[in-house]
Amino acid sequence: MKYLFIINDAPYGTEKAYNALRLAMQLQKDFENTVIRIFLMADAVTCALPSQTTPNGYYNIERMLKSIITKGGEVKICGTCADARGIRNLNLIDGCQISNMSELAKWTEDSDKVIVF
Repeated sequence: MKYLFIINDAPYGTEKAYNALRLAMQLQKDFENTVIRIFLMADAVTCALPSQTTPNGYYNIERMLKSIITKGGEVKICGTCADARGIRNLNLIDGCQISNMSELAKWTEDSDKVIVF
């Protein structure tokens, strides 16, 4: 199965990004041939910024994204959303790439399931 996760919320403040990534990681763990694609939009584009510090005992979005990427997942961020937040030229977590709506449309068409958080 090919899963596309579209995440819209910031990495911290709500648990939507966290819960989306938890599910993506579990799918990778439980189903060997699962394809995971993550598209970060709106405030979720900040999930792709490296070196975010979280207090002990709290989840770390960077570690979760790196785990998904290490297991073959793809992570893209909306370029328009990155521009709107002034982060297009900042470093991203290794494996995360700036993308566009055209690629999101292709991923959506190619996916068996699309899950939006």
